[in-house]
Amino acid sequence: MSLFRPALNDSVIIHPPGFYIFGFQTFPYISVYFIFLVFVYAVTVLFNFLVIFVIVFNHSLHTPKFLAVANLAVIDVILNTCTIPGMIKIFLVKDSFIPFNLCLLQMFVYYTYASLESYALAILAYDRLIAICFPLRQHSINTLRSMTCIVSLSWSISVAVTAFSIIIMTRLSFCRSVRVFSYFCDYAPVFRLACNDYSLQWSVASLLSILILFVPFIFIILTYITILLTVFSMKSLDSRAKALTTCVEHLILVAIFYLPLLIIFMIGFYQKVIEPDQRVLSLSVASCIPPCVNPIIYSLQTKEIKCRVLALVRKTKIDIH
Repeated sequence: MSLFRPALNDSVIIHPPGFYIFGFQTFPYISVYFIFLVFVYAVTVLFNFLVIFVIVFNHSLHTPKFLAVANLAVIDVILNTCTIPGMIKIFLVKDSFIPFNLCLLQMFVYYTYASLESYALAILAYDRLIAICFPLRQHSINTLRSMTCIVSLSWSISVAVTAFSIIIMTRLSFCRSVRVFSYFCDYAPVFRLACNDYSLQWSVASLLSILILFVPFIFIILTYITILLTVFSMKSLDSRAKALTTCVEHLILVAIFYLPLLIIFMIGFYQKVIEPDQRVLSLSVASCIPPCVNPIIYSLQTKEIKCRVLALVRKTKIDIH
């Protein structure tokens, strides 16, 4: 790296035409994985659009809780659309080149919606907190207006933080390798290719990781500690069981989203004991699976949505006959 720095100064910025995405290079039977990705993407789009459709066209579901559910469904579709079609294109067409500006755009969309996915799970935890810990004041505290403000705030923070991190990427010069070892135009693998100082980008990446993963995750943990204290203070066993049952699906979503990412982050980012190919495969699975299973585990298991989906299916069958 030092060989390139004497030829550069702050007024000279070298941007390449684009980058080449290299991942999954050494895995046997990788075609099976890409067939699996096609299935994952189809399920993601189908079931999340179904959830969005049911919520939008049923006025009885225009409540704070289902606003948060619809928000998660929209995020899920865009998050997987950002990466999976590109991965499948690379596999089918054998064309891994991505133009520089399109690389930055993909980077922006992915990290914006990864942030929003994390915040959306925290928002659903907040909804459970209000419903269980403040049942008598639930409708006055958790109003449609307040939930709209919370969702809007999460979008504003995600867009602003990610936009700043992408803007500072344009200050880097790339005068040697343009091979990005990841499954998409990933932030850290890209800035590590720069031949000038990327310490600012490294600091922002660390901050972004904290804002995306650790802050919402800690909030969710504190939320469920409060919920458990409230539940175990209830005298009725039926009330305890009912309250805990409403949290099970959400806890499954939290585990599916956070645990793989936190494990990969802690092992690969700091300990550096994970193989690069394994990191790419693990991270792609951890990123692509949650948007696929979210509507199945959480949304479609919700009584109100399930009833309306079944009614929609029955109506469709009657119309066909």
